[in-house]
Parts: sequence; structure tokens; C-alpha cells
Amino acid sequence: MSSHPVDPSDLTGLGKRYWLPVYRPRDVVLDHGKGARVWDTEGRDYLDLGAGIAVNSLGHQDPDLVAALVAQAHKLWHASNVFYTEPPLHLAQELVEHAPFAERVFLCNSGTEANEAAIKLVRKWAASQGRPPEERVIVTFRGSFHGRTLASVTATAQPKYQEGYEPLPGGFRYVDFNDVPALEAAFAQGGVAAVMLEPVQGEGGVMPAEPGFLKKVRELCDTHGALMVLDEIQCGMGRTGTLFAHAHDHVTPDIVTLAKALGAGFPIGAMLAGPKVAEVMQFGAHGTTFGGNPMAAAVALVALRKIASPAVLLNVERQANDIRAGLARINHEFHLFSEVRGRGLMIGAVLDTAYKGRAGDILDIAAAHGLLILQAGPDVLRIVPPLTITDEETAEGMQRLHDTLAEFVREAKVA
Repeated sequence: MSSHPVDPSDLTGLGKRYWLPVYRPRDVVLDHGKGARVWDTEGRDYLDLGAGIAVNSLGHQDPDLVAALVAQAHKLWHASNVFYTEPPLHLAQELVEHAPFAERVFLCNSGTEANEAAIKLVRKWAASQGRPPEERVIVTFRGSFHGRTLASVTATAQPKYQEGYEPLPGGFRYVDFNDVPALEAAFAQGGVAAVMLEPVQGEGGVMPAEPGFLKKVRELCDTHGALMVLDEIQCGMGRTGTLFAHAHDHVTPDIVTLAKALGAGFPIGAMLAGPKVAEVMQFGAHGTTFGGNPMAAAVALVALRKIASPAVLLNVERQANDIRAGLARINHEFHLFSEVRGRGLMIGAVLDTAYKGRAGDILDIAAAHGLLILQAGPDVLRIVPPLTITDEETAEGMQRLHDTLAEFVREAKVA
């Protein structure tokens, strides 16, 4: 690559020149947003049905979030965790009040950090039970995604995220998602300290746990003296129509991890610990410099209150129904999808055999039509809009998706 300076006005050029090339952004520079709509630096508008990968749960520029951030910015940005500050104390309190399974909260900066904390807590708990290291195994599921640190990427049972980072940490065992006999066999091997899973797999193709599967996980964990750890980083915080995704399955986890929508766009993560593990980590057992940052916590507290409101959760159900109906109409015309799956506003449209591997092509065309959507693997279009998306925004988004897919089908036929 050339070492010559890049024109500062060429913003995409700056990214290509100076960023570590671990991303491949489209040649669009987003500038500002409002609700479910964003604009780029050229003034073009886009309907945002990706919400920053299920992060911007209350849309862009929510006035209450902005007010909370500005108010806290004028008070205190950061303080070491050797002191208390007010916002994270109230956030932890209200998280526990909303989560009947939890007693204590660890605040951090991201979903990966929350999962890393959960993995460490499982191991620490197992050690406190007198279990040797070989009996501290964590079972995870193929298709999962739990983060990018060495431990969390090892928990992520997808080789494409792990290749080149060997040797990976030990102590993980993989089974197929929704496969009860395989999970029973994993327990039969012995040494299982915990099962860690997403109630709805996100990066694995928007794949929900089948009815009864989470209850079976809970039953097996209880039988074998293991912990149940739920990663709700993408599917939690109202995304499925309930504040916590596992509420649909009526189970009680031991640990739940949150991030993404918890801060509605401001970086924050949380690990919620139930009674079995709430006292395991004592002074010095874990920590974080920025976790519980007062600005992040002030925003997250307001976000939590709004997301937990009946108005927002009812909107999730209504808009999810409208999007599914729109996808059904589109599919009746173009016959693109073999399946539409997911829960609430976490929707995956699975491309039919003739179009396998083409999800990325559709995303490129969608951007040209002023629509931001995601993929979950090469074959699944992922739709995760703000939970506050309006009827008008949904209708416009479906029209732009229709136009996108009409162009895609025309190009596919020509090819």
C-alpha cells in the first residue's frame, strides 16, 4: 500500500489507508440519523433495518438518551472503580429488579467482555466446588457466536472465527444446536461445569432454540450439577418482544450476559449473576478499567427503562408481524426464501437453494436502494431494526426491500 498521504476529504480512502483491514465497509460514510433513518455525507438517506447489528434499539438521536448523555457529560466522565458513582449503582439495581433470576451485576464495555466474565465465573465457581481443571468444561453449540477474545472465540463453535489463532484455550466441548441427544452425550462424557448458549443464535443464521430445548438444557444442568449461561447480547433487551429472550421458554438461568441494545448505541456490557454464583468472585477476582463508566451507565439506565416499557415491547410484536407479512408478499412474487425464522424483531430470511451464498450481493444492492440490512452467514438476510421503528418506516423499508430484490432477481436471470 502506498505511504503517500490521503486527502482528508476522501473519508473512505482514510479508512482504507489507516485502519487495520479487519473490516470491509461499503463505500458509504454515514453522518447522522433520526429514528430508523440515517443519512450519509452526500445527503442520501437510508432506512436502517440493521440498527448497528441490533444495537441502536431506540433508533438514532432518541431525545431521552441524548439528554441523559449530555447531563452526565457535564458531571463526571470517568472514575476508577475504587470509588462509587451514582449511574452504575442505579443501573445494577434496576437490572436486578427486572431480572428475577439475578442477584448481582458486573458491568463492562462490550458483549465479548461480558462473555469473558461469564466464562471466568463458571471456572471460578467450579474451582470453589473443588472440581479439578479437567472438570470445568463448558459446552457450547455449533453456529454460536460469543465474541473475539481467545476464550470467547473458542466458546464460539465456528472454525472460521478461530483459524489462525491456535493454540486455543482448552475446556470447551461443542455440540449441534437444538440436538438433545448430542447434549446428553456431551454430559455423559463427564466434567461439564456449564452450558452456554444463545436463546436465538444471531451470527449462526438467526436460529431460535426449538420449543422445549432450553427447558431440557436447564434439566440436564440441574441433573449434572452444571450452570446454565445464556448469551442474550443480541437477542436480549426487548429484541424478541420480551425484555429477556429466555422468558419465552420459562427457564431460570444462572448467568445472563447483555450488551448491544443495553446501551442503545453507547458501549456497555453486563453479566448478571444468579444466587449460585453471585458471591463466588470476591475482591480482586476480576475487574475492568472502564466498566461501569458513569456516562455509559447513565445512558443504559434510560435505555433499560424505555425498552422495558409496554409501549416498546408491544411495538416489537406489531412491527415484527408487519415485516413478516411484507416478506411473505415479496416471497410470493419472487420465490427467494426457503424459510423466514426468528423471534420478534430478530428476523432471518433464508435464501432458497438457487440463491445460496448471495446474501452479500443483496446487501450491496440494498444500500444502493437506500436500505441497510444485514446478513447472518452467506445465505440469510438478517433484519433487526430499532425496536421503536414506526409503521411508516416499516412500510417504506419493505418497499425498498421489494425494489432491492426485484433488481437482484433481474440481475440473477441475466447472469
